[in-house]
Amino acid sequence: MKVADILQLPSMPLASPSYPRGPYRFVNREYFIVTYESDPDAIRAALPEPLEPDGSNTVLYEFIRMPDSSGFGDYTETGIVIPCLYNGEHVNFTSQMYLDCEPPISCGREVWGFPKKFGNPKLGVVHDTLTGSIEYAGQQVAVGTMTYKHKDLTLDPQTGAHSTAQIEQKLAKTTVLLKLIPHVDGTLAIAQLVGYNLVDITVKGAWTGPARLHLIPHVNAPVADLPVCKTIGGSHFIADLTLPYGRVLHDYLK
Repeated sequence: MKVADILQLPSMPLASPSYPRGPYRFVNREYFIVTYESDPDAIRAALPEPLEPDGSNTVLYEFIRMPDSSGFGDYTETGIVIPCLYNGEHVNFTSQMYLDCEPPISCGREVWGFPKKFGNPKLGVVHDTLTGSIEYAGQQVAVGTMTYKHKDLTLDPQTGAHSTAQIEQKLAKTTVLLKLIPHVDGTLAIAQLVGYNLVDITVKGAWTGPARLHLIPHVNAPVADLPVCKTIGGSHFIADLTLPYGRVLHDYLK
């Protein structure tokens, strides 16, 4: 293979690249998010400097179904997101992620620095309950439940009008990731905080209601290190959106 051909490859391996070039379009992406209060010391420990706690002591536990993802296929994901501050701006830091498909694991880690590991998450409706769960190494580590479509988040109770602007704004909020890539000698070649914003967002439905979350300690999927002190509530929405490339916010090696 010629050098010019090598430099045109989107990813490894040469014989069958793991993922194509982006941006990446997601259709009917389904979110189930439980918002809860956690321990402020645990939150501080989970945030890499220069990120700072936002003072809310809240954590978002997410279950996400992605049935139609360009370049990646059909998969399910789960993990922890921490609302925080970067230079005074309200952002979300993605702390842990577990999913069941190799291309988005490789692409997410190599391009943006998503903290992706292989696990077995599930999201679905069982009778009257929206249910999310995750098993890692054969052990259950998280279970979330929410009443199914009890309250329409897009409906203004005062006017009766529908608007998806609030959900679109939440989805478009800056997300921050810690990207660490080693040199061949084991030292860090890349150590960055990376930011990105989802674009071309179309919300197809959004609901809220009572929710519960149970986290179980596990050494290789330590979601329970951010313990549930109080459940605030749940949200459930479906959207089409695009994941573009990111940008470097902070370079630890400079």
